[in-house]
Amino acid sequence: MSAPESAQQREARLKDGLAGVFAAELGQEVRIEEIVVTSAGARRGNVLFSAIEGDGTSRRFCVTYLPTLNIELLPIPQEAALFRLAEESGVPVPHVHFATEAPEWLGGPLFVSDCVAGETVPRKVLRKVAAEGTGTRIAEQLGAAFAALHRIDPALAPPALARPERSPVEDALARTDLQLTELLQPSPIFSYAQRWLESHAPTGAPDLAIVHGDVRNGNVIIDEQGLAAVLDWEVAKVGDPLEDLAWTCLRCWRFGEDDKEVGGFGPRSPFAAAYEAGGGTFDIERFHWWKVLGTYRWGLGLAGQAAAHLDGRFSNIVMAMSGRRVGELEYDLLTLLKP
Repeated sequence: MSAPESAQQREARLKDGLAGVFAAELGQEVRIEEIVVTSAGARRGNVLFSAIEGDGTSRRFCVTYLPTLNIELLPIPQEAALFRLAEESGVPVPHVHFATEAPEWLGGPLFVSDCVAGETVPRKVLRKVAAEGTGTRIAEQLGAAFAALHRIDPALAPPALARPERSPVEDALARTDLQLTELLQPSPIFSYAQRWLESHAPTGAPDLAIVHGDVRNGNVIIDEQGLAAVLDWEVAKVGDPLEDLAWTCLRCWRFGEDDKEVGGFGPRSPFAAAYEAGGGTFDIERFHWWKVLGTYRWGLGLAGQAAAHLDGRFSNIVMAMSGRRVGELEYDLLTLLKP
């Protein structure tokens, strides 16, 4: 077994790989300096760095990469195309310069974007927001960002984005029903949630939209003006726009600020008002159904991550710790479903 990579070796590998990919993709010879590893996630790496040209010009970038193609969800070039489509439509996102699936640079696919200044760590974000009093403004900005995203014609979405085979509701219930059968240990609360969701499923087909799928405190950059950028589009799809709004409002993304429904930032009313002002339709009953579905799905997802660690499919400390949080999601479900 080879020795684990040291911090110095990792930095040297990143510098060589990034310099190589700049030369290959942009035809620029650059020196890579000031590397900062920012990702605390289980799957993808995010690294901030400076690219210095021969004349001394320095620009700050971010590379998002997968250590192997085996764990790619949305093909990186198509995720980059989605960033560009969102940017053109008024959604705040980092500008993407190039993307490649070539493994020789950092081991797997990657894309390079502008480095957007601000904070992403949830608890630091909420302390910053509390100190600056920007929570309501951020809730409004999130509503406006969703409206801009959901206005995009789904026909323009990159072809790899999943589209519902039946309806978004039916597809979601089929997936959770399958995940329920794969639990390592039974959960009466999850079983009850599945039955509740089936018996209370919304009727009528929604207007389909491009859905980000994971906008939450932790996947956004917050600066002094509020929402600076929306990150991590790898689970985007075509679906029910209310799924996006509900996911952002789950209790698990509030990090203790439970009275501020929108990500721990602020109340729902300015969020919904900004969404409707931007052309969206806010349906409170559909929104609640998707909140229950999102809470349930995240609980199943945490259980699945723990199982992947236990059976060796993807051994990782973050995946292992996911199992400890399943009980929190069961509690949240009971809170949402109480009479």
